[in-house]
Amino acid sequence: MQVNFEKVGFRYRRLIKKIYDFALNYTDNNFKYAEITVSFASPERIRELNYEYRKVDRATDVLSFPMLDIVFPQKLKDFESEVSPDGSLYLGDVVICPSIARKQAKEYKHSKKREIGFLALHGLLHVLGYDHIKKEDEEIMQKTANEILNQLNIKRKKNV
Repeated sequence: MQVNFEKVGFRYRRLIKKIYDFALNYTDNNFKYAEITVSFASPERIRELNYEYRKVDRATDVLSFPMLDIVFPQKLKDFESEVSPDGSLYLGDVVICPSIARKQAKEYKHSKKREIGFLALHGLLHVLGYDHIKKEDEEIMQKTANEILNQLNIKRKKNV
């Protein structure tokens, strides 16, 4: 998977790339043409985006902007016909607010690294068609995220 980063520090780039590569394999979505962009944004900017695209006037921790109409349990290979002439299948964008992640990490009593990893994964899962509107869908999404992070040893503890 090609991950494009905007305003994301090197420490988090390695973490996010590792999580995304593992998550694609774990969810049976390892598709060599896949491409995504991950950005960090200020609380003000993520609030603007949240209002512009969701009509919710508040800052949030993560936003996802899927480019494909994937509905879980569809897989990326189902979209092979949409590979662009340059050889990529653009999945979408994930925008994370590090300031909010830092506050949430304190609240949940784990590291900022773990929170950024969780939010990046949460965004990717949305782009892959996972959702949490219905209770049963939320359980699937949460279970998948927890299993991926646990297998990568990115756990809810302070020494992550």
